[in-house]
Amino acid sequence: MTNSINIPTMYSLDEQPFGKTWQEWTTQWWKWFFSISKENHPAYDHTGEGWAVNQDDPNVVFIAGTSGGKVERTVTIPAGKAVLLPIINFATSYSENPSLRDEIEMIAHAKSNIDDIVKKEVNIDGTSLIISERYRMQSPPFNFTFPTNNIYGVQDGSTRGAGDGYWIFFKPLSPGKHNIRTSGSCLSGKIQIDVEIEIIIKR
Repeated sequence: MTNSINIPTMYSLDEQPFGKTWQEWTTQWWKWFFSISKENHPAYDHTGEGWAVNQDDPNVVFIAGTSGGKVERTVTIPAGKAVLLPIINFATSYSENPSLRDEIEMIAHAKSNIDDIVKKEVNIDGTSLIISERYRMQSPPFNFTFPTNNIYGVQDGSTRGAGDGYWIFFKPLSPGKHNIRTSGSCLSGKIQIDVEIEIIIKR
């Protein structure tokens, strides 16, 4: 097992990486996630080759989870970049759920789905992390645009959404290989997520 002193360092929730709060970063992650068409979406990528689609932030790399099931990926990223990825998360919008009457209902809908999570696990380089509520972050209502042929199969165009979930946010990783495994499931068992990623940091 990896010695604890070698575990990659994570940002705490009271930090503001590169001048943004966790809420701002997770909101930016969701906007990135929703902006990609289904045929190119990294959530459907089972190798890791498509991780970099629409990645344009100079400081942070976004890693997608999966729509369900188990995937194994290898991604190679530049040194010096932080890494933000979900353990398990959920978002909704007026486009997906037109029955939502207002933002209060939208936030409550996202919250109720994450309240149902019973399993949330992370292993980094052989060491399991204890996932508490401090890893949970709500992304308050935000505007975004669905592309044509989006992963939710809804009409393309502008809409408004909100998210909730458990996240990990690593400070820039040391050069070499890092193995990250995230898994989660809900109370009913309908949602089962298991993502194993080998991250290679260029020297």
